[in-house]
Amino acid sequence: MESRVTRVVLPAYNEEASLGDLLDRIAETMVAHHIPYHVTVVDDGSADRTSEIAREAAARMPLELLRNDPNQGLGFTIRRGLRVAAEVAAPEDRIVTLDADLTQDPAYMPAMLAALDETHADVVIASRYRRGSGIEGVPALRRLLSYGASFAVALVRPIRGVRDYSCGFRAYRASAIQWGFRMYGDDFVSERGFACMLEIAERLRRRATFIEVPFVLHYDAKRKESAIKILPTIRAYLRVIRRIQQEALSGEKAGGAEVESGTP
Repeated sequence: MESRVTRVVLPAYNEEASLGDLLDRIAETMVAHHIPYHVTVVDDGSADRTSEIAREAAARMPLELLRNDPNQGLGFTIRRGLRVAAEVAAPEDRIVTLDADLTQDPAYMPAMLAALDETHADVVIASRYRRGSGIEGVPALRRLLSYGASFAVALVRPIRGVRDYSCGFRAYRASAIQWGFRMYGDDFVSERGFACMLEIAERLRRRATFIEVPFVLHYDAKRKESAIKILPTIRAYLRVIRRIQQEALSGEKAGGAEVESGTP
């Protein structure tokens, strides 16, 4: 039997309509594929039954519940879940993140984990922009935002193997996330909102290799209104992109200075 543990991190905010079904799907998928797993639900200050549903699920599956009080935003919630998973993980374990709203089907997780093993990559992104992928039920404005963010990052500072920079459905080697926290501390994820996924990819690019696998995003499976705020999210993406540019330029200057000051 597989000895490595797959640690699933679920940020959740007012997801009582979806969380129970999602947790059942995760359990069914992992058991069917004989994958040892553990789920960390990070409830970001929900006002509904999200925490109660997670506690009930903990009686039938390996699950722990963390709760932010008050609401702290997606970036803080992702960071908290990743840190907790990384602290208990062995370096060879895997960490998976996905949304708690049923738009990202856990059935893709075995293929994502297999891709980690077969390619020796450090990060596998479930991509909406690969042959065989699809997007169902996404409003035009949100689709434009997603395309625009990925296109802008690809122009400014592309990462080899990546087309979908903002999707949160990812599988990581635990060693990569552990490295990120050792290197950056809490600055590993400093963005509060949806732009945190861009930030994580940028932080990891220094030591990680990336690949993508296609998946179908089922936005039509969502059971509540989206929490994303378009204009603030666009501003956050632009802020991350500017910081990426500045950090890249600073790194190039530092590298040049080292060369100039070195002994021939």
